[in-house]
Amino acid sequence: MKLQGVSAVITGGASGLGAATARLLASHGVKVAIFDMNAEKGEAVAAELGGVFCNVNVTNEESVDAGFAKARAAIGQERILVNCAGTGNAIKTASRARETGEIKHFPLDAFNLIIQINLVGTFRCIAKSAAGMLTLPPMEDGERGVIINTASVAAEDGQMGQAAYSASKGGVVGMTLPIARDLASESIRVNTILPGIFNTPLLQGAPQNVKDALGASVPNPKRLGDPDEYASLAVEMCRNGYFNGEDVRLDGAIRMAPR
Repeated sequence: MKLQGVSAVITGGASGLGAATARLLASHGVKVAIFDMNAEKGEAVAAELGGVFCNVNVTNEESVDAGFAKARAAIGQERILVNCAGTGNAIKTASRARETGEIKHFPLDAFNLIIQINLVGTFRCIAKSAAGMLTLPPMEDGERGVIINTASVAAEDGQMGQAAYSASKGGVVGMTLPIARDLASESIRVNTILPGIFNTPLLQGAPQNVKDALGASVPNPKRLGDPDEYASLAVEMCRNGYFNGEDVRLDGAIRMAPR
């Protein structure tokens, strides 16, 4: 896909992987819309890139619809969607308190929240963006659009306490190929990136010794991933027209231990 002049929507675009991707796409002449719940950061990134910020909660149908309407009014129908909005938690399926022996289980509302944000929210944005892409004629290279999702290495080797997170990210991986097949006849490609341990806002508040230990656990290179490295792969997935239906780990060859 030729990027110059096309429009893109980046969910979770106010920081971390999403912001890095928005910046790199904009550097290639892409008009960007940032979907996020952090208005202060989102407005700042959008202003920096000459784009538009849309305050969007991906778990809410009306919020997503309003976001796409605002983005399309400002920069036109997107040909690129990058789904970076997501979150996680760490709760064991069932556990016994060491001090009291009290037995607890994973609260189902906490489990469902992660599924709603990471999996259902991702699919909601995919379906609505793809429907919009169908209104566009193919470009000179025959493409109509491209969708990139964010899963996690936890989709394949989740750690203790990550049942909800791994289920949600495994669902993103599992739906990538079927969606790519659904949209193939309309020349819309779909791929998913599975990041390893990246230096995103989630980790930036951790003590330096913790971040150093996490980086050292990566086989090669022995460091945390840089959001720009995620952005580089996302942009290549946009540009390379033969990249379709793939789930790609970006993790320095790490395989997560049980804990």
